[in-house]
Amino acid sequence: MQVTLDSLITSRTRVKLLLRFFLNPESTSYLRELAEEFGESTNAVRVELNRLEKAGILSSKRNGKTKLYQANQNHPLFPEIQSMVRKFTGIDRLIEEILAKLGHIHSAYITGDYAQGKDSGVIDLVVVGEVDEGYLQKLVDKAESFINRKVRYLVLREEELERFQETLKLDRAITLWRGES
Repeated sequence: MQVTLDSLITSRTRVKLLLRFFLNPESTSYLRELAEEFGESTNAVRVELNRLEKAGILSSKRNGKTKLYQANQNHPLFPEIQSMVRKFTGIDRLIEEILAKLGHIHSAYITGDYAQGKDSGVIDLVVVGEVDEGYLQKLVDKAESFINRKVRYLVLREEELERFQETLKLDRAITLWRGES
């Protein structure tokens, strides 16, 4: 029996907030931006933001008149919440099923929507290293069936990484793997 995050947490807005902030805990966001992104009223989002902030799961800071929210990485439950979010999205299985079995990988990143904390159903994966792409495709196909999400991947050689760093927005990516250079 598979228990999903949304069956454990009944507020869909709260689930979206946890995904948004715990997929990439470095990201910050403000109320109106979140309401627009989720297609929810600002009041519904505000209520959940206040609950999560009161519980210490989110922290906030003022930037002028705007209140920016972020995952509280100092909260004692931070690692567990992040682990649950990664399990819910399948990122933990992605690492287990693909990256650990590929051989010599310099680094691997999640870019795109998931790096921004949005569960769009498509995980963009950038793998840097020497990879048999046929074998990678077989692993991706297997992982997709486990995680119920599409995985798009791009394989780069180490020498190509710097050239594509800005295009792929790797400064905002989630680092999944750092191997030996």
